[in-house]
Amino acid sequence: MAQDTLSSVVAEHAEEAAFLWLQRTHAVQAPHYSPRQFADLDERLAAHIDGLRVAGDDGWQCAAEALENEGPEDFFPAAVLAIESADGRFDDLLARAKAAPHAVAGLVSALGWVEPAHLGHRVKALLGGEAPLARKLGIAACALHRRDPGTVLDAALADEADSVRIRALRAAGELGRTDLLPRMSALLGEAKPELRFWAAWSAVLLGDRGHALDTLRAFALEPGPRQMRAFQLALQALDVGAGHALLSECTGLPGAARLRIVGAGFVGDARYAPWLIEQMAQPATARIAAEAFVGITGVDFNLEQMEVPPPEGFEDGPSEDPDDENVDLPEDAALPWPDVQRLQRWWQANAARFAPGARWFLGQPVSETACVQVLREGFQRRRVAAALHRTLLQPGMPLFPTRAPAWRQQRWLDRLG
Repeated sequence: MAQDTLSSVVAEHAEEAAFLWLQRTHAVQAPHYSPRQFADLDERLAAHIDGLRVAGDDGWQCAAEALENEGPEDFFPAAVLAIESADGRFDDLLARAKAAPHAVAGLVSALGWVEPAHLGHRVKALLGGEAPLARKLGIAACALHRRDPGTVLDAALADEADSVRIRALRAAGELGRTDLLPRMSALLGEAKPELRFWAAWSAVLLGDRGHALDTLRAFALEPGPRQMRAFQLALQALDVGAGHALLSECTGLPGAARLRIVGAGFVGDARYAPWLIEQMAQPATARIAAEAFVGITGVDFNLEQMEVPPPEGFEDGPSEDPDDENVDLPEDAALPWPDVQRLQRWWQANAARFAPGARWFLGQPVSETACVQVLREGFQRRRVAAALHRTLLQPGMPLFPTRAPAWRQQRWLDRLG
């Protein structure tokens, strides 16, 4: 009986670790996770990983059995335990991941989760590995911990495997390697879209406001998996006038109305505020328009009591139809519903504080001080924007890692003073 109880507890640790990892992957860019809430989530995840760790062989066996599901959420806890061990478990996971490519995200996440003390020899072996996946993971581990691998990164940019080159291109921007900017620029004409995209993304972070920014603008106007990442960085890097022009070019694109509303928040020009208030009158756009308005003005919905219940009869979330396979929550589900009349009155009282034609970020001009304040106190989605703004202000500064474990982020923030 005691053994059955122990097995049940260990199995629960594995199941909860997988569930919380999935929750965390959504939280890293969520609009409603504060630093405290994100830290609470990480602490809960760490507690279940620790439960597997304390269970020893039983914990490993339980984590290993879950690998049969081939989900990244199942590979994550097993990979954390394997990285921390001194045997060949991680090599076995690496071999299994080659046959289940979508599970690789769990391995990458585990490399970013564990403490650097467990990574030295492991990452060195990955960087020198024969398999492209190993080299890719080695570069990813360095980038996630913001540890510059030096000339290894230079060599990775010329790797024979595109997957390694792509991760190296991204790492160059994350690590602030301005010396590699010519290498980025040389790839802006690359035929393969993924290589061209990450070359442009990193080059913009490293200070290129010419050809690289033009390339990123092109991706921002092309529907697909890279569009929103390109859209945000391009609008934050462009001056306000050029950002307005890019928003105008969105007309006719799929989801153009949504793109323009979200983009207005990225541009940060207060002249969009009255138009955003108008968009709040429509249930389909009310919440994202309010989020963009807050992104410009910094108005506190809780303090000003500007949140209201959903409109009567409005349905949000999965349907009650048992045959409907779509169980995902809508993207806006976590955003508050705005009290349009109160927001209108607030804007009339405060509009004079916001000069049009300037860039505002949560009610302040974009600055190092403002960005660090948001990194300390803002919701996750705002923190992502703050990290980008901060590096755009000072090309060569490593991009603050808003995906890192909360306790590690706090250590880095403490060093900023």
